[in-house]
Amino acid sequence: MSESSQLVGRESSVVPGRFGEPMQVHEAQWSRGGGNAQPNRPMLLCLHGWGVGTSRIWADMMRYVAPYNDFVSLRAPLVLQEERGSIPGAYTWFHDCVPTGEDLDRDAFAAANAIDAWVSEHIPAERDVVPIGFSQGGLLAIHLLRVHPERYRASISLSGFLAPAQVPGTAPADGRLADLQIPTFFGYGQADTVIPAYEIHAMSAWLEEHTWLTEKSYRGLDHAVSLQEFNDLRQWLMLNNITSGML
Repeated sequence: MSESSQLVGRESSVVPGRFGEPMQVHEAQWSRGGGNAQPNRPMLLCLHGWGVGTSRIWADMMRYVAPYNDFVSLRAPLVLQEERGSIPGAYTWFHDCVPTGEDLDRDAFAAANAIDAWVSEHIPAERDVVPIGFSQGGLLAIHLLRVHPERYRASISLSGFLAPAQVPGTAPADGRLADLQIPTFFGYGQADTVIPAYEIHAMSAWLEEHTWLTEKSYRGLDHAVSLQEFNDLRQWLMLNNITSGML
């Protein structure tokens, strides 16, 4: 079997379609000025989790952690289904909530390629881009580095997890990533009931080996974000010259 033929897998029983089938991003919500209010500062690329679409959630968060940076929130192209049809306003990057193994490899690669293609089409090549994602989006914020690391200034994963790279070709940049020392922020709750602890530890160990990692964990926090995490993230963004405290 050729490498390319392995990138699309089995039919999903959760979200219609096959794991790893090519996809395209069609919907984006820009910050003020169409994302050009602060063109000399990095663009924050916001990636949501399971069952969410573009919304004011990211806008509220960005106003707190990066008030002087432009941002854009992408909407995943896959629509969650219920028995009699689709669920309005509920979208996903993957064909299951938390896929595993080869299913996850294929979906992570397909979604990261779609996001990277959108970035290439809509954000000037000279503009720094910093992906920030939650859950599925947290995985993809990191997987973008595993696909096209030279394009991204840094990456932020909130309650994310890691594709295992069991399927050849689904993480093509892994071999050169460590040399680039890309800054990453990985934040998660110690009481996360969605992502198993061993998956969190695997993510942490991989990021430590392949990136310039800042890791923060939060006692009592489930699969969610917190004000303390936002404060830590805000400081990390300033220390890495991604944001500034003043105009």
